[in-house]
Amino acid sequence: MDFEIRDVDLFNKPEDIAMMNPYGQVPVLVERDLILYESNIINEYIDERFPHPQLMPADPVQRGRVRLFLHNFEQGIFVHVHTLEKDKAKAADKARTAIREHLIQLAPIFTKNRYMLGDEFSMLDVAIAPVLWRLDCFGIQLPNHAAPLMKYAERIFSRPAYIEALTPSEKVMRR
Repeated sequence: MDFEIRDVDLFNKPEDIAMMNPYGQVPVLVERDLILYESNIINEYIDERFPHPQLMPADPVQRGRVRLFLHNFEQGIFVHVHTLEKDKAKAADKARTAIREHLIQLAPIFTKNRYMLGDEFSMLDVAIAPVLWRLDCFGIQLPNHAAPLMKYAERIFSRPAYIEALTPSEKVMRR
């Protein structure tokens, strides 16, 4: 799909962000007269609009499980990412610990699975990849027993579509 990425300084956001998203957060997707915000909503919309390859499972039970995982990511990881982006020192240490612990809990999945749901790349992989990409920037180091998670992350990062979708500022976030 054709798209234009506009890189936004999180500490000096353009005024139009607040007009498009009442929470003043990014990302924001604008397509003609449609404006969407919230990453999971944007991801599901893109998956439905451009369904090849389909990222949400066709089976309603599996879709329900994916949505529950996404909700758990929101509550256990993404809420803490927002804290890190606000750069409040005391809260940031707690946020790093919470993200780290949640990611460590995911590591055993990848001793058996290539991706979150098995052999197929899915919406869950799309959702968690940006956090894994930013671990160095967030100052989060994972222990050696989380190695399966980091190997999984490298599988995602080696996908050409992942690299092509990065903004210039995202490209320099990893060593």
